Order: sequence, then C-alpha cells, then structure tokens
Amino acid sequence: MTGVLHEPAPNTVTRPYRGLSVQDVDIPLTDEAIRTLLLGREVYRRTDFLALRHGSQTALVAVHAADREPLFTPVTEVRVLAGPSAAVWINDPETDVGNASALARTALAHGPADASAYIVQGRYEHVNFIWRPAPIRIHVTEVIPPLPPKLFAMAEQVVAFDEDLPPVELVLDAVDIRELAGEHPAAHYLLPCRGSGVDLPGEVSFLDTRPRTQADWLLIGCDRSRQFHQHFYGEDPARVELCPRARMDRADGEPVLAKCCLLERGIAVTERAAVVPWGSNLDEVRAALRAMCGLPQPALTDVVPAPTAALAPAAT
Repeated sequence: MTGVLHEPAPNTVTRPYRGLSVQDVDIPLTDEAIRTLLLGREVYRRTDFLALRHGSQTALVAVHAADREPLFTPVTEVRVLAGPSAAVWINDPETDVGNASALARTALAHGPADASAYIVQGRYEHVNFIWRPAPIRIHVTEVIPPLPPKLFAMAEQVVAFDEDLPPVELVLDAVDIRELAGEHPAAHYLLPCRGSGVDLPGEVSFLDTRPRTQADWLLIGCDRSRQFHQHFYGEDPARVELCPRARMDRADGEPVLAKCCLLERGIAVTERAAVVPWGSNLDEVRAALRAMCGLPQPALTDVVPAPTAALAPAAT
C-alpha cells in the first residue's frame, strides 16, 4: 500500500517519543537520497519518524511499514516532511520532550519562525519533535491576591504532567480585589474570606468569620457570598461582583477556565469555557482542561503480566 503518509497536523508530536528514531547518516539530506537510503531498510516496529542528521543539518522523515508485527520490519513508504531548510535541531536540557507544551515553548523561543519541524534534544538527552507549533491559548480567570492564584498554579501543574494535551499556553486573567476596591471606594469593605491576604484602605471585615453585627459595608464577593450574608443578617448587602464566571464571555472567542462557588463538585463545560468548583482538586482541573482541548477523560492504565526475558548468566 502506498500513499498512507500525509503531512502532520500542526502541533503533532511523537507519543510516546520512542516512535522517533535519531540517526546520523553520511548522505546528503535530499529527498532522493533519503528515499534511496530508507526504502526497504529495517526499522524498529514502533518507529514512525526519523530525524536524520548529517553534520549540522537535520531532516525529519515519516516512514511506513506494511507489517508491524516483527521486531524489525522493512520500510515500504517514505515521506520527507522537512529537509534542512525547514527542520531545526534545538538543544535544551531543561525541556521535557514528552510534553507538547514544553516542546512548543522551546521551539517558539529558540527556533526560527519559518521552520516546520522543531527537533528538540531535552531532558535526559531524549529527543522528540513538534510540527508547526500553535499552542491553544486558555485564559484562566481567577481572583487575586494571592499571586499566583491557586487555580492558575493547578492548571500549570496539569499542563506540565498530562502528556496527552496539545500545546497549551495559559494566560492569567486576574480579577484583582484591590482594583475593584479602588473603583468602588468605601469606608468599610466585606470580603469573602481571610485567605486572600489583601490589604485595602479603610476597615476590612471577612464574611467567613461571621462578624457579630452587620455594618455599613460594601461586599466584594460573589452570589454565594451574598447568600451567606442574607442567611447571617437577613438581607442582601451592597455588593461588587467578584465571580470569575462574570468574565467568561470573551470577544475574541478564546477559551476560558474559571471557578465558581455555586459549583460544589465536578466540572461544567460549554463550547468555549469550563468551570471547576472553588475548592477544586487536580483531577477536576485536569478534566476541565482535557474537555476544553477536545480530549476524552484519561483511561485507566492496563495492568498486564510482567514481560519475560532471556537473562544473561551472571558473571563469574
């Protein structure tokens, strides 16, 4: 069968990256020379791509083998994806090459903008490539202080470890309590909780301490805070909206991750947004980011018997 190899989609990386083989060759990296070298040549059965190196030049090649059962199998089709003019080799020992977001950051920071294939030798001297990186921008709408806010830090953790995600660029959209107070001057502010560590002019009380008596204050809080106030004091306060969900409709249509007190468990997903609980855990944040990127939830890892191997006799 021929014609099964196509140009990769933007953001393509090798998963797992053992599917990329790096080889030094003594041929010119032209399409004809590469095809002559590789057609009929044996490759490991998990090899889908080769990064061929000739001196300082690099080429990225896709290969197809008709039979993937043998340990090594002959190549039946070759497609040169990027020759030396479109492929760049980058050394960055800090890059986790199993992570698409890390690959994209390194490629865009250190590689020429007109390249198509960025081959990165990173942590542990392991190598992977990314094809035409175009990270998905996700705006994380979150209250500050503290800075960095918890949801943004949790999203960074997920992006750093979930190797299924496409390249993601997280952008903080901060809902700053200090700015809201500056826009709505008051002698006495009521904030939802003490955890923010915010310093405002004038007197500050905290709803989570349930002040004994109601004061003439301005609540900077969300609808859940309003509900608490109504329960504690029997009436709604003067209020400035704090909920990140109020800022989720972006004119540019870029996706938004936010949290909301009214959601107590699980995640809520719309076409361009995802909401997690105020006390969300890492699994919920991961589920939200995967949903926003069009990925299913992670499958359970199969538990299989340990492989058997022919062991060499002990040295005497």
